[in-house]
Amino acid sequence: MAAGRRAPRTGLLELRGPGGQWLRVLLSLAEDALGVSPADGPGPAAGPGEAPAAQLNGGDPGSAVPEALANIRRTVRVVKQDVGGLGISIKGGRENKMPILISKIFKGLAADQTEALYVGDAILAVNGTDLSEATHDEAVQALKKTGKEVVLEVKYMKEISPYFKNSSSGATVSWDPSPATLQKRSSPLLPPKELRDARTVPLKMCYVSRKCLPTDPEHRYLEVCSADGRVALFLRAKDEATAQSWLSAIQASAGALVPRVKEELRAQLAGAGAVAGRDVKHVGWLTEQLPSAGTRNLLAVLTEKELLLYSSLPQSRDALGKPVHSYPLIATRLVHSGPAKGSALYEAELSFALRSGTRLGVQTHLFSLESPRDLALWTRLLVDGTHGAAELVQEVSAACTWKGQDCTLSIHIDKGFTISTTEPGLSKTILLQQPFEKLQMSSDDGTKMLYLDFGGPEGEIQLDLHSCPKTIVFIIHSFLSAKVTRLGLLA
Repeated sequence: MAAGRRAPRTGLLELRGPGGQWLRVLLSLAEDALGVSPADGPGPAAGPGEAPAAQLNGGDPGSAVPEALANIRRTVRVVKQDVGGLGISIKGGRENKMPILISKIFKGLAADQTEALYVGDAILAVNGTDLSEATHDEAVQALKKTGKEVVLEVKYMKEISPYFKNSSSGATVSWDPSPATLQKRSSPLLPPKELRDARTVPLKMCYVSRKCLPTDPEHRYLEVCSADGRVALFLRAKDEATAQSWLSAIQASAGALVPRVKEELRAQLAGAGAVAGRDVKHVGWLTEQLPSAGTRNLLAVLTEKELLLYSSLPQSRDALGKPVHSYPLIATRLVHSGPAKGSALYEAELSFALRSGTRLGVQTHLFSLESPRDLALWTRLLVDGTHGAAELVQEVSAACTWKGQDCTLSIHIDKGFTISTTEPGLSKTILLQQPFEKLQMSSDDGTKMLYLDFGGPEGEIQLDLHSCPKTIVFIIHSFLSAKVTRLGLLA
């Protein structure tokens, strides 16, 4: 073992499959990956030769394939499920001097539901792509890249059925279920018989949680998902202490990789010619509580000016520039962190709520985290980030109408409020200028009007912003909070 590298942690847990079946697996936690391999012991039988060549779909061994189908080219349409992919394993390939063969069909999954595929079928083409001369890896990749609907051209190869009893070079296509997002309707399932060989989950920005669905009264469940959402494990430990120990260990290993991820994201931003204010301050997973009572996991990237939310870790400049949501910190406010008595919405103790002022109104989001440490970290980062963004931005402007005249409202963190107008060919004319210290009251109608009162002879100033004023209202609050923080006071 190389100097400076710690020995992997290993241990026995159980992996859940369809129908609530559990398979004993050996976990091996290295510095950058979590290895999973079958372990001897109780659990669903999965010997290397339990699938006879004539097995029909996912049914009982020995179910006969109709004799009329032998060596006849057939076309079968398969509609993938959200979990389990095609639900087949394959063997063979050009390097083995064999066609691509279906070696296993998992009962109840997509291929089995067609009732038209058999163990021993050779896959000749997928969605029109010829696989007759494909290597094993090429076939695996071709099957993984398919969409929701897959058209397979197959032929049952009766004469090569002994291959299945003697070869262990199979690969499971459905190991990568390809979820579009990490939306958490229920925790993922993997067919137990898929684990022929050791598999790994990359730890770089992997999602790990004990808040699993369905809930576990014994608190023994653990969920691990790769950053791209393609490899997901639903595990059960022998007791709560063991589950927590594995959670902490995986989180620690994944956390050690975060600085590397931040550097990669910074390089992508720099390569895209990003302007100042896009430096990456933090990155981590948040679980958003959806209005429909469901949840979804989002990867949050906190920059100097924005909170960016992604369904998975962006792997390119293009993906980084297309977040699911983007909220400017200067117009975003932390309104809740931790438990709040008497509020059903905020029952979760490890949660925080954000409100963002937008041109369409106020958007509210409730997020939960895995530990008090994570909650404290995100709370401080968001508060400090709002103040930092205010200092960085310094000034914002918005078009408005005051006393029937088209104007510009400018708000500067130091100079305060300025209402000005510019006539064609003339210089800017300042109509009103007031510092923050004179502001006695501000309010809005939630639609388009902003009201400011500086206690002067002009009385209440009524500004028509032509759109929802909440963005400006939130920015005023951020400037005030940042100014109070400058004085060393609690904002």
